[in-house]
Amino acid sequence: MKMLAVFLKAAWACLSQRGFLLSSRRVSWRFLLLCGLPGLVSAQPRPAPKSTGRAAPPAATWLADNGNGTFTNPLFYDEFSDPDLIRVGNDFYLTGTTMHAMPGLPVLHSKDLVNWEFLSYAAEKLDFGPAYRLEEGQNIYGRGIWAPSFRYARGKYHIFSNVNGQKTQLYTATSPAGPWTHTELKKSFHDLSVLFDDDGKVYVIWGYNEVRMAELTDDLTDTRPGTERVLFAKGSGLGEGSHFYKIDGKYVITSTNYDPVGYMACARASQVGGPYEVAIISADETLGVGKGYQLRGSKDEPFALAPPSPDYVGANTLHQGGLVQTPTGEWWGFSMMDHNSVGRLLCLSPVTWASGWPYFGLPGNLKRSPQTWVKPNVGPAGAASPPRAPFQRGDEFGGPVLNPLWQWNHAPDDAHWSLRERRGYLRLHAQPAADFWQARNSLTQRAIGPESTPTTVLDLAGLRPGDVAGLALLNYPYAWLGVARTAQGLEVQQLDQRTGRTVREPLTAKQIWLRAHCNFDTEQAQFELSTDGRGFRPVGEPVTMVFQLRTFQGVRYALFAYNTLGAAGGYADFDRFTVDQPRARGLSRPIPVGQTIRLTSLADSTVLVNWRGFVRPVPQNSPLAQGAASYFRVLDRGRGRVALESAGGEESGGGLVMVQNLAGMGEVRIGPGGSAEATTFQWEDMLRGDLMLLSLSNHRYLLAPPRAGSLCAADAPGASPTRREGACFRWQVVTGK
Repeated sequence: MKMLAVFLKAAWACLSQRGFLLSSRRVSWRFLLLCGLPGLVSAQPRPAPKSTGRAAPPAATWLADNGNGTFTNPLFYDEFSDPDLIRVGNDFYLTGTTMHAMPGLPVLHSKDLVNWEFLSYAAEKLDFGPAYRLEEGQNIYGRGIWAPSFRYARGKYHIFSNVNGQKTQLYTATSPAGPWTHTELKKSFHDLSVLFDDDGKVYVIWGYNEVRMAELTDDLTDTRPGTERVLFAKGSGLGEGSHFYKIDGKYVITSTNYDPVGYMACARASQVGGPYEVAIISADETLGVGKGYQLRGSKDEPFALAPPSPDYVGANTLHQGGLVQTPTGEWWGFSMMDHNSVGRLLCLSPVTWASGWPYFGLPGNLKRSPQTWVKPNVGPAGAASPPRAPFQRGDEFGGPVLNPLWQWNHAPDDAHWSLRERRGYLRLHAQPAADFWQARNSLTQRAIGPESTPTTVLDLAGLRPGDVAGLALLNYPYAWLGVARTAQGLEVQQLDQRTGRTVREPLTAKQIWLRAHCNFDTEQAQFELSTDGRGFRPVGEPVTMVFQLRTFQGVRYALFAYNTLGAAGGYADFDRFTVDQPRARGLSRPIPVGQTIRLTSLADSTVLVNWRGFVRPVPQNSPLAQGAASYFRVLDRGRGRVALESAGGEESGGGLVMVQNLAGMGEVRIGPGGSAEATTFQWEDMLRGDLMLLSLSNHRYLLAPPRAGSLCAADAPGASPTRREGACFRWQVVTGK
């Protein structure tokens, strides 16, 4: 401890000499990083051990790396919208939209495109007036900084991004870890993308539906006179969120469209000004997720909800994103999907070039992306990257800086929060606000799926009359559980803005534990409290979490304190913050290698059996479904891939399940022989207890047509949002076999 104290003292001196102390109460974590204290900034979860066909031990937070040579989408199960990704040498860098959360524009680093580490925020704070600070009754919910274009050129990293009501902002740095220099351009470019061409010219494209292009000046702050033109007229097939590349001498643009549903278009030309051809390169891939609760409020019913529509594709598909090439020459696509109330999630897709187009997906199944696939071949530089997540979720508030995952809701007032006034606590001073929506210094982080429970401990001694403090789910509508000090004393309050209900209970404890169990599959959350940290009880009714465009963000956990009496109040001390994730791996159950299983269709509950050497779905009450004909032994083929060996039965011999010919009906057979490709399936855990089996012979899925009475095929392109098309199966180990 003495050595640590000396080290911190030296770091403090380093910061003081460099002029990096922002206030007497706060030190920017980024500057501590520059002074050589990465371990104090973001301690990463312990890497999970590698294994073959087996899920690693539970992780502290979501890991896409399955530890067996494969990864599972999404890369992060928390919001990372409008992504832009680049490669510099053997390193990959990523940033995305952060809207009104500050600091903004996170910069992540990876060696293998799957495992990422946090480096810096490019935008430390946005402050263009009272609305950015939640002052004078104003706010910038649903606005802020968005749609960045990330580029490396001229020896510098460049992030161009939009701010509502302002010109386009440019952040530059010689290192992706910062420090970043901020410049404002002279114009605003909606959803821009910048291309540094190999002849020294720099181009910018921007717009929705009608896409425009211009050449930038050498200092990157303005367009060259006379160069602006319409590149794509309205109705040409391009939407917004463009990404501009030059690949093998061709100009390539990816773009997302939402009409009538989400998809990704691509344009290509031999000359920068065109003419361009347009094709669709990614469509229909929802990873088996349909539309959840959505806000359709009106003036009379501001929080009226459209119920889930599980068969509707909408914008749940993979859509906005771009392309990147590994050092070994592989191409990969990155894109986001609207994943309901948890927000927009980032996914990684193998890219297949066909007829000069970069299709997301695999040969034989273009435009569709697998949920699980082998990790990118990045060469020796990144081959040994251990499974890791870019952020630690919890915070003991024991260090000199906040965990970098935290972001403030709007620009904070640094004079009214502290990690130093009471060591080991986050202290939020209550400032006047009409309600939680207008409360300053609410500290937030992105909620994480598919299921998570944030918990915090709140010391109540500093609360004064009119103060309210607690744990919130920041959304529109929002909900929270907290404690208010009234004229009568302390009172537990739980508010659901959607229903307008407030629960009130008297309280005599000096500290309480607050938590919210959030299930983003069902989009239901339940607040709970405890006075001893052991026994928790629910408070209020379950809260419905929704997807909405009022904030342009998914649900965020928030710690807050404000005063309702129009004056500065006391303070709330938060002892710690944790996030429990019971389903934190893409491989939610170990692949049952060496075990015997039964496969049941999610569509109609039929059971797959060996029938005369064919794979056939039969009803549950069929004699074939009760015996050896329904038994399949799982054989390990490495990298999360399996073969299925039939136990046979009275009518049929044993053998391996194999895909033949065009993989249509009756061409999934069981018998001896068969090539390794024909008898191998990628095991795809669908994260809700079900499974898909991707044939390596044609990159399509095993299919049991529901209610058809037919034989199985292996020609399904993927899962529908209902998961009722016959390609999703539940599996059960047959004990004693």
